[in-house]
Amino acid sequence: MTDSSVASVTGKALLARILKLEGVQLLSCFPETPLIDACAAEEIRPIVARSERVVVNIADGYSRATGRGGVGVCSVQHDAGIENAFAGVAQAYAESVPVLVLPGANERRRQSVPPFFDAVGTYGPVTKWSAQINAADRIPELARRAFTLLRTGRPAPVLLELPSDVAAEEVPGEVVYTPVAGHRSGPDPADVEEAADLLLRAERPVVLAGRGVHLAEAEDELRRLAELLRAPVLTTMNGKGSIPEDHPLALGMSGLSTTGAVDHFLRRASTVFAVGSSLTRWWMAAPIPAGCAVIQSTLDERDLAKDYAIEHAVLGDAKLVLADLVAEVERRTAGGERPAAADPTDEIRRVKESWLAEWLPLLTSDETPINPYRVVWELMHTLDRRKSIVTHDSGFPRDQLAPFYETLTPLGYVGWGHSTQLGYSLGLAIGMKLARPDLDVVNVMGDASFGMVGMDLETAVRCDVGTLTIVLDNSVMAGYEAYLPIATERYGAKKLGGDYAQVAAALGAYSECVRDPGEIRPAILRALEVARSGRPALLDVITREETRLSVYW
Repeated sequence: MTDSSVASVTGKALLARILKLEGVQLLSCFPETPLIDACAAEEIRPIVARSERVVVNIADGYSRATGRGGVGVCSVQHDAGIENAFAGVAQAYAESVPVLVLPGANERRRQSVPPFFDAVGTYGPVTKWSAQINAADRIPELARRAFTLLRTGRPAPVLLELPSDVAAEEVPGEVVYTPVAGHRSGPDPADVEEAADLLLRAERPVVLAGRGVHLAEAEDELRRLAELLRAPVLTTMNGKGSIPEDHPLALGMSGLSTTGAVDHFLRRASTVFAVGSSLTRWWMAAPIPAGCAVIQSTLDERDLAKDYAIEHAVLGDAKLVLADLVAEVERRTAGGERPAAADPTDEIRRVKESWLAEWLPLLTSDETPINPYRVVWELMHTLDRRKSIVTHDSGFPRDQLAPFYETLTPLGYVGWGHSTQLGYSLGLAIGMKLARPDLDVVNVMGDASFGMVGMDLETAVRCDVGTLTIVLDNSVMAGYEAYLPIATERYGAKKLGGDYAQVAAALGAYSECVRDPGEIRPAILRALEVARSGRPALLDVITREETRLSVYW
């Protein structure tokens, strides 16, 4: 894009014009903020949600689905609005998602008067940069810095606070703004050579792919390296789909629940090459076994050796790192060098088949209330997985869906879990559908999750965003009994209630209540047909409480 000029405008109009130049098409928002009308004047569509948390979740989903360089933008009012938005920003920060947050603020002369909410200071720990626009003529400078940070390095939210008097302040004369490009950093060639040495000598290598592979759009390079090394590939939840999960070297995802193939090969690994992953050790990630050599490639030096001792590191953008590794391994194999690892594809196939056979009785169960695994099975075999995006919510919907839903394309399944906020998936799905109206977008959530954010289904109705929400409705808060056995026994503390199909219908969405396993697939097809017309749909599937998970550690 070329330089463009604006003259004698208000601060809010100038900021809106810059957003337009940066390619922003949507502003998820909640009144009151002076930016909404200013953006509408620039033909940036406002998406007004019902809650500030979901406002941020929508921008988050939009960023994820638009790919490298895409940035979701959101705006909320000062004080109460930005206070309510904190959970959404914290979630985006935990998941490394770039979101530009533009809250309003009290006029500058009132900001030291209690009870003033200090958004800039409060949001510092959950943003890459948090600042106030303290003069209208500084807007181009601050916007340039914000978009540079959003598009370069490790992604994370950025907050720019717009005080009301700055929004109204006139900017005299001519202001020139040039849109910002992102930048990649490549690896040290010596680090690449050492990594190639270690990987070619490894007898039982495993590649662990994280969200950084998606962020760098490095899926082709990942697949090529795995094939050259004859190395099985597992992914984090955020990295799910980095390699097609029907590929002969694909093991599946690792989280609280996982596949049998991940467990089998990770326990036996001699070397793990983690690319695009922070290698965080916690309950939502597969542990790397003791004695296993670790090679870590990440964009952020703060990730290196954070939780695991590493044998070697390659710092840089995942696409550039993997491309250089592929070139180095190809050079060596052309010269006659061969990987020490044996071809594992037959073993992978046998382990996968054995694991799936163990779970097929649940995945194909005819019991009523419906087993949630049957919903997962029907969804996977009903959707066109090359033309769909599926995401989960927190808790059992995540742990039951993620291991068994086989992803075929990058971002065909959007996994998450560094933060586990209930209700995140609804706003995420709305944002992804706004970014990719050509795809079917489905979010699977529990009844507890729907209770957190369900009113924002009306946002999708009002804005003609045709998502499909599947509620696994077992009328309990499953999995919490260990924390409240007495309260549950005496007071029914884990019980839930509600007819979510009727709630959805009252909000204007298409809805069905599904009770028969044989009706799951026809109901999904009917709901998808409606959703493709722009009207959101919800299926309230009455399920049993199913606590069995594919857990190995």
